[in-house]
Amino acid sequence: MALARKLDPRVILSVPAVYNLFSRMMAGNARQEFVNTYVKPRENDKILDIGCGPGNVLGCIPFPVDYTGVDVDQNYITHAAKEYGNKGRFLCQFANRTTFPESDVYDIVIASGLIHHLTDDAARELFETAHHVLKKGGRLVTLDGCYVDGQNPIARMILSRDRGQHVRTQDAYEKIARGVFADVKTNIHHKLSRFPYTYIIMECTK
Repeated sequence: MALARKLDPRVILSVPAVYNLFSRMMAGNARQEFVNTYVKPRENDKILDIGCGPGNVLGCIPFPVDYTGVDVDQNYITHAAKEYGNKGRFLCQFANRTTFPESDVYDIVIASGLIHHLTDDAARELFETAHHVLKKGGRLVTLDGCYVDGQNPIARMILSRDRGQHVRTQDAYEKIARGVFADVKTNIHHKLSRFPYTYIIMECTK
């Protein structure tokens, strides 16, 4: 049992260095493309990254921003704070509406690789939290794996073995998002990573 736990991908990938190596092997330039094309940060934007992991999104932004990363994994937060120093603020805590004061508003909220780890109720709470902290015209931008009709069988196999137990179809993701945001734009990508994989990117504007 102890050996099985050590070999469990969920345990192995909780080590920041291993997670980063795995991400580079799997995703290639997907994260940078996500930031450049969809997050579209501007200098000094106030950004909240929910489920920030080891802070890799911040590493894709080449200019100063007011960045806050939140994650429940202390290993990730410790690594991010060491890696990025005073370029951002990193907090080990859950993110919900009570976490942030009414005066704390953001231009952009990011949830990259997070929603497919959440139940429908928890995902809706995330969208509600993002809506609560965004300024008017601000955007929540999400990135997750997605099931689609006719997708590459290797992509479907990889998704079925993901650490996240709630990989959804496009319609299922959109249903949750539209329950909170009126303005939701969706993009499906099959070629962002080095391996066959299907991503859904949602831009939700307040």
